[in-house]
Amino acid sequence: MSEREAPDALLLMAPGCAHCPVVLHNLSQLLKQGRIGRLEAVNIMQHPAVAQSVGTRTVPWTRIGCFELEGALSLGELERWIDLTGRDEGEASYLIHLFETQRAHAAVTWLQRNPDAMPELLGLLRSPTTPIVVRIGIGVVAEDLQGTPLWQSTLTDLLKLAESPDATLRADAAHYLGLTLSSDAIEPLRGMLDDDNPDVREIANESLELLNGGNS
Repeated sequence: MSEREAPDALLLMAPGCAHCPVVLHNLSQLLKQGRIGRLEAVNIMQHPAVAQSVGTRTVPWTRIGCFELEGALSLGELERWIDLTGRDEGEASYLIHLFETQRAHAAVTWLQRNPDAMPELLGLLRSPTTPIVVRIGIGVVAEDLQGTPLWQSTLTDLLKLAESPDATLRADAAHYLGLTLSSDAIEPLRGMLDDDNPDVREIANESLELLNGGNS
């Protein structure tokens, strides 16, 4: 098996930032070790457009591969994100990180730039061990992406979730199917009106009302 290519890193920093030199030092060490392929450090006071282009006012701000990270990062934390680049579990771990740090809207922006990670988002929804804070974050993402092609791309996975033996997951599926605003969700939701669980039936009816413009 060929060795994975080392990811590139971008660091945004500013004068007076106490943590920026530490992160720069750690990244420089990783560059010397060959753990990252290229390191670019930008003083955002001199180049504010760079911070604007990535949508942040926070320093230090670090991007490793596709992962965008805020605040002070230890050498171990940087090594962890390097190890997770290019792996499906890395995308899931990054989404969990965003939700646990109350950055659900940042997850929306990140998913729009990385649409191939949508199956990992749905995988978190399916997992019975996913923490409640992550489930809440997924709900924020779904609401923000309501009716967009990106959320509609989850339709196949949501239909599978609608067949789960777990009533909670079926209820989730009923809600999120409605948020696709897709006509392809209407018949599956009508079928869920006969579900054994009353919560599933109620949510399916609400989603049908949404799809039918208020008329179930």
